[in-house]
Amino acid sequence: MKASFFENIYNHQNIKKGDYKNIIESHIKVTFSKNEIVLNEHKISNAYYLIKKGLFRSYVIDYKGNEITTDFFGPNDILIEVASLFLRIPSKETIQALTDCEVYKITFNDFQKLYTTIEGFTEWGRNWMSHQLFLAKHRAVNMHIQSASQRYINLVQEKPQIIKEAPLKHIATYLGVTDTSLSRIRKEVLSET
Repeated sequence: MKASFFENIYNHQNIKKGDYKNIIESHIKVTFSKNEIVLNEHKISNAYYLIKKGLFRSYVIDYKGNEITTDFFGPNDILIEVASLFLRIPSKETIQALTDCEVYKITFNDFQKLYTTIEGFTEWGRNWMSHQLFLAKHRAVNMHIQSASQRYINLVQEKPQIIKEAPLKHIATYLGVTDTSLSRIRKEVLSET
């Protein structure tokens, strides 16, 4: 069971079966309680996490002092603040557990060892980063070309766990709408189905 979880996340044809032993041994099982902070704004990230169970969010504080959710992370996702971890700079985001969570942590140093010693892991890392850039660009464009209703429908279809487990106020800021607008959108979508 444990091996298939890692193979599912670190899925690359050039990672050999034998390499997964080193990969798995580089991770430590960790739990977070609901509302626990994983990474504070202004701190440098020293690890990332593979999510086995639970839901997290990342957020920033805007110029008016409001919390704005920038992303959600659920099972089989990688919980990471990329810029802080790899550029070794203070994070602009805070990462928080929204539920009780179970994850596998890998430190920056252990990641570097895997990255420099396992060829397939290096290729996996490049592919993963390229995919993340694509997703970020896709989301940024959709914030401008899609209606709030369409963004909500996409979220329901692509990440139903968020709709079930995240507080409405966090979903609203993620979609770029007010709580009131989100309530209206939800009613409209429900009446159409």
